[in-house]
Amino acid sequence: MGQVRAIGGRGVRLADARAAFLATIPAVNTRRGYAVALDALVRDFGPDSDVGLLEPERVGGWFTLKWGNKSAQTFNVRLAALRSAREYWRKQGWLVGDPLSRLVSRAVPPDHSRALTRDEVAALLGMDAPLRERVLWHMLYETAARAEELLLLDIPDLDMPNRCATVIRKGGATDIVAWQTGTARLLPRLLAGRRTGPLYLTDRKAKSVVAKTDTDPDSGRAVVVPAGARGTRGPHRRVFAWSVHIASAAAFETDSCRRGRGVHSNADADERAHLGTVAGQVRPPLRRGIDCVAGPHRPSRSTADVTSP
Repeated sequence: MGQVRAIGGRGVRLADARAAFLATIPAVNTRRGYAVALDALVRDFGPDSDVGLLEPERVGGWFTLKWGNKSAQTFNVRLAALRSAREYWRKQGWLVGDPLSRLVSRAVPPDHSRALTRDEVAALLGMDAPLRERVLWHMLYETAARAEELLLLDIPDLDMPNRCATVIRKGGATDIVAWQTGTARLLPRLLAGRRTGPLYLTDRKAKSVVAKTDTDPDSGRAVVVPAGARGTRGPHRRVFAWSVHIASAAAFETDSCRRGRGVHSNADADERAHLGTVAGQVRPPLRRGIDCVAGPHRPSRSTADVTSP
């Protein structure tokens, strides 16, 4: 980070404020993305401008002219970069007012193009693929959970009688996901009597260089961890490449399968509501797995019968 210089004893140069803020962001991609908006601000307002004298009218008009005709997502990303910089500058005492007060984030319309259609899902789930992949695909679609949330499941997290499991959501929150018949039929075969350890394992035993914390103690096989999930299972957890069936890489992304479930569930809910109105009976959508969350008979994670169908 370069030296922050005051302007005639009054304030801090905009160029220096930009450099100081970006130096606090360790992630290269995030820093590069934030720099797009900040570089444009410095270029158009001048590097020697006083960051404390940025006016809401000028900044708002400039930002709208610069990115007003872009997509809502781009508009919001650039605005988020400036807001993060604004908060940092405030903490340093360089900025008192809010030069972004006239700017409001835009609503981003939902994009269903990344979701698989029902026919694509049916074709995928009906493929002749290894059992592990089939279980994951069914579970992804039926629970609408993220791949990393499911791949990090341990067997004690499963509640087989109620067809649900405890997962750690993005951000660390604990939640319940529920599956349906497809997963319920395949899951016992994948467990093969196992009652402890990670749910998803590699096909072969782990090599000697792999840490014991990264292996299943009973079978000696390595734990399957999604790419980018380094450190999520433990402080020394490695990321293992999973040789997924070639059709999975060519036909779909796991996130597309999850999104497809969300789109189809919403469509089914709308259809049920419509049919209920026609019949004169409006009923709330069925919430599968509600017993898993609130049922008095739910077994504890330590005593659940993980081998029952």
